[in-house]
Amino acid sequence: MLGVYDNFPNAVHNITDFSTTIPSKRLQIALVEALYKLNNQTLTLEEAATPSIPECRVNFEFGIAEGCEFSYIDGEERQKIRKTIEKKPFLTLDFLCFILYHKLKDTKKTTLKSDRYIVRFIFYQSLLQMQIFHEKGLMYVSPKDLPEFFAKKISAESSKKALKLQEEP
Repeated sequence: MLGVYDNFPNAVHNITDFSTTIPSKRLQIALVEALYKLNNQTLTLEEAATPSIPECRVNFEFGIAEGCEFSYIDGEERQKIRKTIEKKPFLTLDFLCFILYHKLKDTKKTTLKSDRYIVRFIFYQSLLQMQIFHEKGLMYVSPKDLPEFFAKKISAESSKKALKLQEEP
């Protein structure tokens, strides 16, 4: 089934809740747009997380789950997801997130390592929960840094701030 990873792990490394006033349909479209745009960008590590490597650049690659596989979010996949959301918003959306690290030195690109995350977005009435599982890599971007980064990118795709971090009791 599109959007759901059949093998999502029971134990995750981070769970973060956000309140929202945006309807699920608009929130999900903003999410898909944000991930699609991130697939084509190079960022500094500071833009994504608390930096642990000076002068490091990052690239993200996102794929949407469909059963036991993931499909890279290109233009065609983006349209497929949007059409599905327009018909009926998802309750859960799962994505594979590769984060590729590299440094530029004397115009030469030096590849460092990468991280591989599986990210689940669960949509409730006025709440979005992100569950993050770190599958492999050195965690240059921590599972705790990703929710805030995603929230900023999703809000940038919305006409107003889409997500507000829920404070823990």
